[in-house]
Amino acid sequence: MKTLKKITSFSILIFTILFSQNIFSQTSKTIIEQDEKIEKLLQEKRKNNSGITINDKYKIQIFFGNIEESKKTLLSFKKEFIQTDGTIVFSNPSYKVWVGSFKSKIEAEKALMSLKKKYPSAVIIEPNKK
Repeated sequence: MKTLKKITSFSILIFTILFSQNIFSQTSKTIIEQDEKIEKLLQEKRKNNSGITINDKYKIQIFFGNIEESKKTLLSFKKEFIQTDGTIVFSNPSYKVWVGSFKSKIEAEKALMSLKKKYPSAVIIEPNKK
């Protein structure tokens, strides 16, 4: 009789352990809803930063200030220096206009001499240097 009670008790224990895993397991799926404005914002950010390359060592900053003046400066730069690329970069609290992609400081200094005539506040920068 005692062995029957032990076997019954043991069977109930095993049965409970096996089926309790199914009771406490997670069966629902999570659905993430994202506002479409976030995706548009990310696309705009990617577009704005597409001109910045990581491998460039030196650039020339020709302007810093508000966004409207930065856009005007970049537009006038691109009209005059067609072969040189340029971009606007946001650095709190102002916007900066960076132009050129120079692998050596000597190349950047040569370009700076010609840019100083039109942009007297132009300086050589190293964007990746912290």
